[in-house]
Amino acid sequence: MKILNIATVGNFVAEDYRAAAVFQKHDIDFCCKGGRTIEEVCTQKNISAKELLKELKLACKVPGNSAMNFQKWPMDLLADYIEKKHHRYILQNSPVIIQFLDKLCKVHGGRHPELYQINQEFNESDLQLKAHMRKEEMILFPYVRSLVSLKVNPDDHIRPGFGNVQNPIRMMMQEHDVEGERFRKMSLLSNGYTTPEDGCTTYRVCYSMLKDFENDLHLHVHLENNILFPKAIELENESHALHVHH
Repeated sequence: MKILNIATVGNFVAEDYRAAAVFQKHDIDFCCKGGRTIEEVCTQKNISAKELLKELKLACKVPGNSAMNFQKWPMDLLADYIEKKHHRYILQNSPVIIQFLDKLCKVHGGRHPELYQINQEFNESDLQLKAHMRKEEMILFPYVRSLVSLKVNPDDHIRPGFGNVQNPIRMMMQEHDVEGERFRKMSLLSNGYTTPEDGCTTYRVCYSMLKDFENDLHLHVHLENNILFPKAIELENESHALHVHH
C-alpha cells in the first residue's frame, strides 16, 4: 500500500486534526515526532498498519466533528492564531498551575514525593516556554509575516539576521522536543494525571489543568512543526527564486 511509505503521522493530522485522537489513543506522538511514516510507527508500536488506517478513516469521517482546516489558512493568520490562542493560553494558565503545584507540595508532598519533581519540571517548562515564545514573537513570526507581504509586494527586500529560515526553525523544533519530553515525564510521574485516592479537589483540578495544558501544547506544536514551519521554508525558497530571476 503506497500511502504507508508516503504519509507521515504529522501530514495526517495536518490534513485533518481529528486524526490526532487516534494517534493519541495509541500513544503515537504526532507533533514532535510527526515526521515518521505510518509504517514506521506501526512497526515500533507493534500494531497493524491496516487497522490503524481503518481507525483513521473512521475518525475523519465523523460528521459534525470537522476540524478547522489550518492547512488552508494564510500563514500570517496562522502565526497570529498561534500567538493569540496558544501563547496566551500558556501565559494565562501557567501561573495558576504553579500556584496549585506549590500548594500540593506543601500539603501532599510527604505522601506523594513525585509532586516535587512534577513541580520542578513544570516550573522549568514555564521558564523555557516563555523564552521560546519570545523568540517566535520577536524574530520568527515577524519574518513569516514579511515573507507573506513579500509575495504581495515583490519589491520589498528582507534580509533576516539568521541566514535562512531553517536555522531558527531547527532551533524551535529542538525546543519543542525538549518540552514534549518534559510533559511525557510529568505524565508518567502522575500516572497519566490520575489523582490519588487521598487527593483533594485542588489535586484533581491541578491534574486536570496539567492534562489540558499538555493537550493544548500538542496542538500548538503540531500547528508549527507540521504546518507553519514547512510552509515558511517553502515560501522563502519561492521568494529567493523570484529575486534570482528579477
